[in-house]
Amino acid sequence: MKYYQEALTHPIFNYITQAADELGLEAFVIGGFVRDFFLNRKKSDLDIDVVAVGSGIELAKKTANLLPHQPKVQVFKNYGTAMLRAFDMEIEFVGARKESYTENSRNPAVERGSLEDDQNRRDFTINALALQLNKNNFGLLLDPFNGLEDLQQKLIKTPLEPSITYSDDPLRMMRAIRFAAQLNFKIEVDSLQAITDHHERIKIISKERLVSEFNKIMLTERPSSGIKLMHTTKLLPFFLPELSNLQGIDEVDGQTHKDNFWHTLEVVDNIARETNNLWLRWAALLHDIGKAPTKKFTKRNGWTFHGHEFVGAKMVFQLFKRLKMPLNDKMKYVQKLVLLSSRPIAIVDEEVTDSAVRRLIFDAGDYLEDLMILCEADITTKNPKRFKRYHNNFKKVRTKIKEVEERDHVRNFQPPVSGSEIMEAFNLEPCKEIGIIKSSIKEAILDGEIPNEYEAAKELMIKKAEELGLVKQEDTNV
Repeated sequence: MKYYQEALTHPIFNYITQAADELGLEAFVIGGFVRDFFLNRKKSDLDIDVVAVGSGIELAKKTANLLPHQPKVQVFKNYGTAMLRAFDMEIEFVGARKESYTENSRNPAVERGSLEDDQNRRDFTINALALQLNKNNFGLLLDPFNGLEDLQQKLIKTPLEPSITYSDDPLRMMRAIRFAAQLNFKIEVDSLQAITDHHERIKIISKERLVSEFNKIMLTERPSSGIKLMHTTKLLPFFLPELSNLQGIDEVDGQTHKDNFWHTLEVVDNIARETNNLWLRWAALLHDIGKAPTKKFTKRNGWTFHGHEFVGAKMVFQLFKRLKMPLNDKMKYVQKLVLLSSRPIAIVDEEVTDSAVRRLIFDAGDYLEDLMILCEADITTKNPKRFKRYHNNFKKVRTKIKEVEERDHVRNFQPPVSGSEIMEAFNLEPCKEIGIIKSSIKEAILDGEIPNEYEAAKELMIKKAEELGLVKQEDTNV
């Protein structure tokens, strides 16, 4: 028997120990807290899972009563669990239980059980580690599946036969891949095969739960490791067919194109080294999804993907909708970056006008720097000379953008003449003519026909209004 009292120095455990002993319950801390202690993995958001052999809800209430501030206990009767907040963390209490599953649901039938039953139902051996909290055996490690050895071997392994584990709750397939990606572990061979064998079971999992796990993969240090595992186990086509469809290299008349699937994974890893912005990482993941439906071969031009950015941006909306992801500013952000992903490199040429630069600055707005990060991450060539040349090209783009923005102040551009001023000048109610005048002023400034200044904009307003047959208020006899 081994004791790890040093894992339980946080004051919350003293209260749980006292509560458990007073109630005559065996209590254990289990799961991620224990796993991360042995991994020496520090987390900013500390959550603790406590198992009681008996009523977890009663243990939660007793603990809350002993705490100085007596926090409110949230009870979830359907699940037999309770949660309280103390010391800026969440502590969840559950009674030890057995679970049994039906084929068409991951929601099990539950009955009370022993600690051993509870450890059997855990997804992985490394998450079944438990430390006893009762005073008599405080810190005693209970490790029936050699989870500590699997931690040392950096192995993701199921407590029970893997086919049963993954078939019962297919979300565990995504969790296995997520933990492998987060911890830089390997999935045990039989487990990997079981995930592959049961990959179609993923269809019974809600989109929200799948996205939650996938986002955790996307936020790892090297997201491609998790995405590759999803690809290997055949889960990816069920979740992101738009990405899977990019795989493969076609050849006609000896001409080929790059494999856009593997290229995309490189881009995602590149951008992960630069930013923790989840949605910028999503933009990297989806920036080329329009290439599958737009791929075309002609003898004159070879392989082309004309308009793939525009098609890809429209696909982003459908993808977010299908996965029940937020159709809000986050989706629009990803859409815009996908749409503009090829624009910056187009302004490298010395002959490109300032107008093109102004339009890029205007169209990208607040997302300009993120767009540049994405474009630079898109450089995946293994040729050192090309790699250097492409990055130097983007340095030129940044220089041009800086020069034009400092001179013309285009970012977050608002026309110097407002709609209300146009209405007042020509005694107008809201109408299409106002939009036409404002658009004309905007286009003239972006094209460099007039400076971004009030007087020049006002002069053009009057000229355009005359063309539209509008009469200025001061010119009437009223």
